[in-house]
Amino acid sequence: MGFFTDTSVCIGCKACEVACKEWNALPEDGLELTGMSYDNTVGLGADTWRHVAFVEQQVPADVDVFSAARDLDADGPGATGTRWLMSSDVCKHCTHAACLDVCPTGSLFRTEFGTVVVQEDVCNGCGYCVPACPYGVIDQRRDDGRAWKCTLCYDRLGVGMEPACAKACPTESIQFGPLEELRERAAGRVDALRAAGVTGARLYGADPEDGVGGDGAFFLLLDEPEVYGLPPDPVVTTRDLPAMWKHAATAAASLAALAAVCFTKGPR
Repeated sequence: MGFFTDTSVCIGCKACEVACKEWNALPEDGLELTGMSYDNTVGLGADTWRHVAFVEQQVPADVDVFSAARDLDADGPGATGTRWLMSSDVCKHCTHAACLDVCPTGSLFRTEFGTVVVQEDVCNGCGYCVPACPYGVIDQRRDDGRAWKCTLCYDRLGVGMEPACAKACPTESIQFGPLEELRERAAGRVDALRAAGVTGARLYGADPEDGVGGDGAFFLLLDEPEVYGLPPDPVVTTRDLPAMWKHAATAAASLAALAAVCFTKGPR
């Protein structure tokens, strides 16, 4: 199970942020002036499991705001319009999740729905999962150091309910369901947008052959991933661990052999 977020119909209402906080009893973020349009939460964190990004772009007045390219010259002639790109970000619930690989206590686990959940009562606050996440999703709370992130409403799924954010989304920008079904639906949506002239429409995180084996929460974007603050080519950060351990074992064996030779051939 997973999420498909269609950013082309996101209106930036933040209903998903509010629903997530209410259901999971997360602390509020306050109303700080961040200088990032209407974005007061800035990014995902231990207390913010859904984050609505607001990206403002200047576009020429004679260019359709949906099909405008990201490299338009904001200072050029006719650049009088504004395009807003909005997207509700969340934990990606990677197929190959590095956070699972590095957790020493088993606090992070894969659920029967294929999602990744943190058990806060098992977390020891080591923080290994934070740098392991290729998306920078997981965060630690300042008061106790434990890690927190989206659970894809694991408690709701267990009783047949959909996640709170998807339930609250008024435009169905956030869709929940079986991943294969969502991927098929998303591909059809991209084809429809491109046929309508939205040439920048693309899927992000939907490919099972990508660096993390595909995301359990993927997106339809109208511009490059970097515009939304997403890494362009994420990879599982623990992919080189087997080779590293192999090299370490080889080095250790070589040192042990050298020590044995020195011991047997030393002065008598």
